[in-house]
Amino acid sequence: MKASEALFAAIDFESAGTAPGLTDEPVQVAIVHWQSESPVVALNSYLRPSRPVTWAAQQVHGISNDQLTLAPRLIDLWPRVKSALEGRWVVAHGAATEKRFLRVFPLHRFGPWVDTLKLTRAVYPSLPSHALGDAVTTLGLLDQIQFTGFRWHDATSDAIASLLLLNHLIEAADLGNEPAEILTHPNLASYFASRRR
Repeated sequence: MKASEALFAAIDFESAGTAPGLTDEPVQVAIVHWQSESPVVALNSYLRPSRPVTWAAQQVHGISNDQLTLAPRLIDLWPRVKSALEGRWVVAHGAATEKRFLRVFPLHRFGPWVDTLKLTRAVYPSLPSHALGDAVTTLGLLDQIQFTGFRWHDATSDAIASLLLLNHLIEAADLGNEPAEILTHPNLASYFASRRR
């Protein structure tokens, strides 16, 4: 399968934050499909954690404990998560967090995974920052985001931005006719070389 033929679903979580003695937990999840060159929201939900959201995390994403009181737990959304990710290449920017939170569903076998952070580093090794917001802004992609209420560190907004970034990277590096597997293992030699300078 060519990269241009793959079906993509971007996933993003916002979290309760880390603190001594507390395990991090998700407080928001979004899954967005890429269809006909546009993002389509397949799932967007707050999530009820078993512990309070840290003050620092609230400052980043603006999600308060009061907003989560009646939210479902992630495990309760299994049918919707499965339906939204099944049969698609899963996209995330810095995918480790998303993979970690999806462990609540043992043996889910979602994927293959495309990490747009790694792909951005491979295509643009000399960007001053490869963080999602910085990369999207530096590459001039903000104008392409047409989502009412878009804001960074909102799960739906970040998932949409990841898909737009992926689309840009495939076009910029002329990867559309390459085997889709190239997206899962980008060559990071130039990125690491630029960091040693």
